Parts: sequence; structure tokens; C-alpha cells
Amino acid sequence: MSTLWLVSDLHVTFPANRERVERLAPAEEGDWLIVAGDVAESIDIVVDTLARLRRRFARVVWCPGNHELFARPSDRYQGRARYARLIDLLREVGVDTPEDPYPVFGDVTVAPLFTLYDYSFRPAGRSAAEALIDARAARATLDDELYIAPYVDVVEWCAERVAYSRERLTAVDGPTLLVNHWPLAVEPTRRLRQPDMALWCGTTLTRSFARDYRAVGVVHGHLHMPEEIMVEGVPHVDVSLGYPFEQVHMPRRAWPMPGLRIP
Repeated sequence: MSTLWLVSDLHVTFPANRERVERLAPAEEGDWLIVAGDVAESIDIVVDTLARLRRRFARVVWCPGNHELFARPSDRYQGRARYARLIDLLREVGVDTPEDPYPVFGDVTVAPLFTLYDYSFRPAGRSAAEALIDARAARATLDDELYIAPYVDVVEWCAERVAYSRERLTAVDGPTLLVNHWPLAVEPTRRLRQPDMALWCGTTLTRSFARDYRAVGVVHGHLHMPEEIMVEGVPHVDVSLGYPFEQVHMPRRAWPMPGLRIP
């Protein structure tokens, strides 16, 4: 049997996480690995980590998280250019990205997505501007406001990415496994201890993706709350490793998580 393994939020700049990632290995020769974002903040570290994993697994499928997009004013690559640079380098080391043909595991098309967020995971009746003010007052903002938002119109980019993903997914026949760093539905965010943080956790534009594209499951990270929940009959699973200081409070479960299996 070959297994498609699921991980996200590796955050390998933490030594304890890096050690765990170094121990990741296939159980069988044909095993695949999905990495649903947040490998690291440095382009070089992201590429090196995924290249090392690619040498072990038959296939590595990656989609970016917010941390891969983090940039500072002194960085050569920011915003869209940073994402494009990651795509170029990861293609060179044989990693599948959201810009490549979707690979097929058994009879399931594995679709790595990149849809971002647009502040639409917010309380009813509140505008995005009002919700952001509330989040700042509650000290519940994410670093995305410092390291992504200054370099790109995130709301515009999100809309473009959702439209791009819809166009590609519409051409897929048969079942899919949808992989995205951010949740594709709002339900997983309802477990957040600080609800205002949901603003940076996805977009309502992807709500119907699982139904529209015959998903057997949705894989995501970002929340650092590993758990599987059902949304309209489809399992949505957070496969985050998370930060070392969070892991002691996480439920004990297998990591990496086994996903699909084929003979």
C-alpha cells in the first residue's frame, strides 16, 4: 500500500520542529507527502526543507502559507514576486505547487490551492474595516498586517486566486482532495480562542469548493488546532504541527497524518 501523508505548519526555524521534520520518512517506497504551508519565513529554508523531503518521498505537494509570504522592506522579493520566486525554485527541486498540473493519487486528483484571506470571516453586520478595528482593539491581529499587507492588496489577490482556482478545478473530472493552507470554510475557525483572528483565516468565496469539486476531503493548516470536523458531509482536517510551545496542549494524535491509501 502507498500512503499520502498530510502535514502543515512545520515552522522549521524552531529546532524541535526541525528535528521532527528531519525524521519524516515514507513507510513505503511509493508514499507521497502533502505540505500545506508555513514551512518557514526564509525562501532558502523553505526550498531546502522541501527539497530534502522530496528526496525521501515519491512526490511532495506544497501550497504556501502566510509565513512563506512574510517579507521585510530590505527583502529582494515581496508580495507577488515572492510567491513567483518560490514557485520557480520549488519546480527546480521537483516539488508540486499550485501552479503545476494537479497530480493524481489513485483515482483522486490532489489539488494544492492558494486562496489567501479577505477579512470576510467576520461577524455579521460588521464591515471589514470595522472588524479590523475591533481586532486591533482586542490585540488579536496577525503579523500578516506587518509582513504581507504592505506589499500587496491581499483582498484583490485573494479574489484573483479564488477565480484562478475555480477555473482549474472546473476542468477536473472525478473526485478531488483539496489542499489549502487556510480553511476553505469558516467552521474550523469557530474553535479559535480569539475569534477576531478569523479575519486572517480564509474567505467565504471558497465556501462551496468542497461540494462544487467533488472533494473527498479538505486538508488545511494555519489554525494550529489539529482536528477533523465535518462540514456539509465532507471532512475538513487541520494537519498542523504548530509551534513547540503549543504542542503540549494539542490532542495526542498521529503525525504526520495518513490520508489516502492505494494498493
